[in-house]
Amino acid sequence: MSDHEPSFSEFKSKSGLKRIFSAFSYSIAGFKAAWKHEHAFRQELMLAIPGTVIALLLPVSAIEKLLLIAVLVLVLIIELMNSSIEAIVDRVSLERHPLSKNAKDLGSAAVFLAMSLAFASWVVILLPLFWRN
Repeated sequence: MSDHEPSFSEFKSKSGLKRIFSAFSYSIAGFKAAWKHEHAFRQELMLAIPGTVIALLLPVSAIEKLLLIAVLVLVLIIELMNSSIEAIVDRVSLERHPLSKNAKDLGSAAVFLAMSLAFASWVVILLPLFWRN
């Protein structure tokens, strides 16, 4: 890096209350974009919403309810990160390249792991409910 290059982005947000409102606005825009353009996000959200309601109604401890909901939210978080990776890769180039494929495959693997964790958590917490009776 030369002496004339800044060590931070000129697009970096400012501090204070305005930054908080801007960050909230950007987050809402991100949710809207994910809903509009990301089919996987919509599918996962359509599982997370009823899953959250079910978790709240289950006869399990508060910490188990929290875990059941948290793993569903984790899937959504990882899906958003995966979608952002895909958008960046496509922004750089739509040309097929092994590194681009690798980046997208790694993001997909992260979503798979989050879904696997969610599934395992639900099984471990729900199984005893069915075995009690």
